[in-house]
Amino acid sequence: MRLLRSWPHANLNDMTIKTFLTLITVIALLSISCHTIAQNNPSNLVKTFFEDYQKNGPSVALDNLYSTNKWMSRSADAIVNLKSQLEGLNEDYVGKFYGYELMVEKKIAESYILQSYMVKFDRQPIRYTFQFYKPNDKWLIYSFKFDGSIDNEIEEAAKLSFQDFD
Repeated sequence: MRLLRSWPHANLNDMTIKTFLTLITVIALLSISCHTIAQNNPSNLVKTFFEDYQKNGPSVALDNLYSTNKWMSRSADAIVNLKSQLEGLNEDYVGKFYGYELMVEKKIAESYILQSYMVKFDRQPIRYTFQFYKPNDKWLIYSFKFDGSIDNEIEEAAKLSFQDFD
């Protein structure tokens, strides 16, 4: 006890301690709030999806992505099917995951965005397409799908480009 009394701030009253704790709490809440606000845009939601994808697997990544939209619980069977298909893109099938690159972003007004990413695997690229909707003040996932037909589209684009010379 004698050591505590010799500490310079041992005479702090309860009001000062409460004020200090309140200040710490407010700072912590503001920090969490700013992080949540920063995370709630389509690009950050995709970034979080791929971080989850690498650390915890596709099922967890999809669960966290779909948790932004309370209405998705009505499509539970479709989500389970999608998770099963996405789990099929494992290292035995497509090889190691190397990252992702934004291919296309299309906006419809300020409240609807489609982002298409090329996801890089050893065997082949796979396209992941995210559609986000902002009905009020928060972005939510509206649709997610993936496919492996990037090569077909680039061939078609090359044909269209060649036809432009005529």
